[in-house]
Amino acid sequence: MTQEEKYVKMTTEPVQRLVGTLAVPTIISMLVTAFYNMVDTYFVGKINTSATAAVGVVFSLMAIIQALGFLFGHGAGNYMARKLGEKDNEEAEIIGNAGFFFCLIFGFIFMILGLIFVEPLAYALGSTKTILPYAVDYMKIILLGCPYMMASFVLNNQMRYQGNAIYAMIGIVIGAAINIILDPILMFTLDMGIKGAAWATIISQAVSFILLLRLTRYGGNIKISLKKNPFCFRVLPEIVKGGMPSLCRQGIASISVILLNTCAKEIAMETAKTMSSVVSLELYADAAIAAMSIVSRVTMFANSALIGFGQGFQPVCSFNYGAKLYDRVKEAFWFCVKASFLFLVAIAVLGYIFSPEIVSFFRDDDIRVTAIGTFALRAQCITFPLNAWIVMCNMMLQACGQAFIASIVALCRQGICFIPMLLILPQIFGMTGIQIAQPVADVFTLAVTLLAGLHFLNKLKPQSHNFANS
Repeated sequence: MTQEEKYVKMTTEPVQRLVGTLAVPTIISMLVTAFYNMVDTYFVGKINTSATAAVGVVFSLMAIIQALGFLFGHGAGNYMARKLGEKDNEEAEIIGNAGFFFCLIFGFIFMILGLIFVEPLAYALGSTKTILPYAVDYMKIILLGCPYMMASFVLNNQMRYQGNAIYAMIGIVIGAAINIILDPILMFTLDMGIKGAAWATIISQAVSFILLLRLTRYGGNIKISLKKNPFCFRVLPEIVKGGMPSLCRQGIASISVILLNTCAKEIAMETAKTMSSVVSLELYADAAIAAMSIVSRVTMFANSALIGFGQGFQPVCSFNYGAKLYDRVKEAFWFCVKASFLFLVAIAVLGYIFSPEIVSFFRDDDIRVTAIGTFALRAQCITFPLNAWIVMCNMMLQACGQAFIASIVALCRQGICFIPMLLILPQIFGMTGIQIAQPVADVFTLAVTLLAGLHFLNKLKPQSHNFANS
């Protein structure tokens, strides 16, 4: 498909069908990614509770890597899509290459610093003394794959914003399948333990990266090449500006996970002091961190379908906003909000009913993990449908280049609203405060995003004379 044909498709095809076509591959990609993260948790859970908690600790590092990849990936991607909507293909090529190569260099810097300070980093991310050996082993290996893991997020998002989500899906699904196959082989057959899980992750990510890089040469994708002005500093500020909401959303998520681990550790130790002297403070803290880690992975899996749906909406939004077809932007937004709300209600009901079974599936021989995780998961299911508006509003604002307000909205759910709840509620309700912090934050986040989203939608005036094929 030529760029001209792609333009016609993105600006004239019925919105619901277009969003659905683009969303299906991204939903599959997100679900598969979330699934193999859960597989890691499942297999590591076969070792012990401390190892399960270590995966939760390193998960915040993975979230930071993803956040930095999204900074360049979403920033370059939505900037490219707007330029393609304006039919400025040459500028779109410059943006695509700059986003990729700047991210790759940044990934190498992050890897070197992480390896130098790996042990302090593990403690900063929430490790206890019993978690630390597992966390360090896992983290050292993950950091080796940091540069190409970040760059993979760039390639994935650039393809998606160009309307070629199917190519991004192929790279991710194949990488995930390799990870799932390698996990039990490396961990148990070769007796590598938690190191095997880490090696499975970075090997599969390397395969995914190579495949995604190769796929940029097909389907009308903008090619990645050193010949295309790879370090164009002129476009870097706009890339960073466009990716800032994603960095805020993912970055604050990793900070929140770190704070969640730290608070869970402290509150659990205080709780353990009031219990039988047989209870180890460190092991009870490990159980709390493991439980919240499992809940985070489960809710991430459920939320990944919503994110995938929203990522199918974003290129439609960017293209049509760039082409000044504001009525199509609104139509796509409302369709996504309604469809995702119905989906999330169904998921929340199932999650609430089967919470004990879901949590115990990952760590069935530790009743403390099951008890803490079940209540936390049920609490989050109550407010889960609110994410339909929260996520779609954030994605619309970002795709339309409203970087500042999109960044504020992105910071709300797991930052501006969540962190105060995490600091205040445990002081009043103890462990229950940890478990309900996210649902309470979701209610406040909805209020903020309603104001921001409705204000922006009211500013979009339908264009009476648009000629998409001109």
